[in-house]
Amino acid sequence: MATDIEQKVMEAKMASIVLASVDTQTKDNALEAMAKALDANRNKILEANKADLEEAERMKTEGKLSQALVDRLKVTDPKIDGMIGGIRDVIKLEDPSGRTIKTLELDKGLDLYQVSSPIGLIGVIFESRPDVVPQVMSLCLKSGNATVFKGGSEALNSNRIIFNILVEALESTQGIPKGAFQLMETREEVMDILALDEYIDLLIPRGSNDFVKFIQDNTKISVLGHADGICHVYVDTDADLNKAYDVCFDSKVQYPAVCNAMETLLINREIAEDFLPEMIKRYEEAGVELRFDEGSYTIAEELGSANIAKATEDDWKTEYNDFILSIKLVDSIEEAIEHINKYGSHHTDAIITENKTKRKQFIALIDSSSVMVNASTRFADGFRYGKGAEVGISTNKIHARGPVGMEGLVIYKYVLLGNGDKVATYAGDTPRPFTHKELDSKLSDIINE
Repeated sequence: MATDIEQKVMEAKMASIVLASVDTQTKDNALEAMAKALDANRNKILEANKADLEEAERMKTEGKLSQALVDRLKVTDPKIDGMIGGIRDVIKLEDPSGRTIKTLELDKGLDLYQVSSPIGLIGVIFESRPDVVPQVMSLCLKSGNATVFKGGSEALNSNRIIFNILVEALESTQGIPKGAFQLMETREEVMDILALDEYIDLLIPRGSNDFVKFIQDNTKISVLGHADGICHVYVDTDADLNKAYDVCFDSKVQYPAVCNAMETLLINREIAEDFLPEMIKRYEEAGVELRFDEGSYTIAEELGSANIAKATEDDWKTEYNDFILSIKLVDSIEEAIEHINKYGSHHTDAIITENKTKRKQFIALIDSSSVMVNASTRFADGFRYGKGAEVGISTNKIHARGPVGMEGLVIYKYVLLGNGDKVATYAGDTPRPFTHKELDSKLSDIINE
């Protein structure tokens, strides 16, 4: 006898088969209905979020919830605008499913098509951040994937109201199957979801390092994500210092509670005395707590900086998600690259330099999913990368990497169109040779004739 959770997942799995065949215009109609529904129900969303925030503040006081999670939980009118804008951006994007990737003639009249197709049923498990629901639902819908959501208890009311508003809107659109999107709400359901590898094709966790690692360690389902967001900026000897001040400030201060915020600033020792005083001043004015290695500590001490502290080995391995930054002096770009590849999480790392040779060296040798040159690490984001939104950021090296949009929600299948062909013709003592000639034809054109 299937449990209630398994019944929901099975329903979504069955609906995923139908959803995979829904045409683009129908999906876009549903997306527009979702955007309008969010706009029409702002007050309900804000009221539900207010209840979550009150409970979250109590939990923070008791030490059960971090300030970073409280910050991510908050929904405002501008955030709702962002949700709506994200959905409408997805409408503008090309449907990634059903595209002919490659066509190969095996022989005259025997054509092989490699065609993009939805993955199937996606499981999304996330902490805080109610805006994950419209982001992921819109991308999954457009790419033809059914989705099971499991949010954190701290966002229970917000997730529920946003999910219900969106599902009611999309399921009221003719042609969209019911049950393709499901919401789980109890803590116990997490372990149940992790065990349903028979039905769920891909898991996307969104949350803290420990949370993502727990998901990765407790399921047989493929996981798309990253456990850490330890990002660096390296200021080179050939840096334009005005650019460096702006990029280093933005990378840490613009929004520190996210995975693409800088956690360690590396500075070439030759320019440290010219660069650090002004940079320290800007950070201190913004309320950033600074932790220095020996060389940078000496400079900060001479400046008379308040509340300075020395960094430890653990600081180089820490994702603060807060107004905290570790600073280290290095002797060369090679040392900076070595430090980043040793302590970083292969997420996002940046160099500030005007030297083309060093720029090329940094791009080639930094093993991260996003590499920035004279630009903030905060640009590593699906919306900013033109993906409409993102389902997550992956540091994996298979299937999808970096900010993942709809391209990470499709796989492919092969379709062979023949005319009674048999392998025996191409085997034996006098086999007919394959032509293996690339063609320009698209499967959609052939089957729609």
